[in-house]
Amino acid sequence: MSELYNLSAKLINGESKSFADYEGQVLLIVNTASKCGFTPQYKGLQALYDQYRERGFSVLGFPSNQFAGQEPGNSGDIEEFCQINFGVNFPLYEKSDVKGANINPVFKYLTQNAGGFLTSGVKWNFTKFLVDKKGNVVERYAPTTDPAKIAADIEKLLA
Repeated sequence: MSELYNLSAKLINGESKSFADYEGQVLLIVNTASKCGFTPQYKGLQALYDQYRERGFSVLGFPSNQFAGQEPGNSGDIEEFCQINFGVNFPLYEKSDVKGANINPVFKYLTQNAGGFLTSGVKWNFTKFLVDKKGNVVERYAPTTDPAKIAADIEKLLA
């Protein structure tokens, strides 16, 4: 069993959620922000969630204020913003650190297991990690990657 499934994190409503609940699903885990130039990607992330959730896929959003203070709101503000502006209904988690001394354990796992060129940590909002059904990080996408371009990789993992 993947170490990912031993972790838990708090949803935006404060409820603790075990990642064991996601075992067997394909996940796209993203650090998000409401005041970023990439914020419109929420629409594409929601489209992926709508398209694939019935097949065992989920998008997990982790707001972070670590990049130029682009996520200043509290949990209620963030949730309301995402729902009103982008119709987000995929799981959102409490605002947390995605790098540094207080890194959320989920992002510590992701960055340590992503491999490749960008392994030194999360550099900006909307960095995306694709996780297979066994909890393995199979791909890391730059903030500039349009969520629609990830669909083919999701399809392969769901097949």
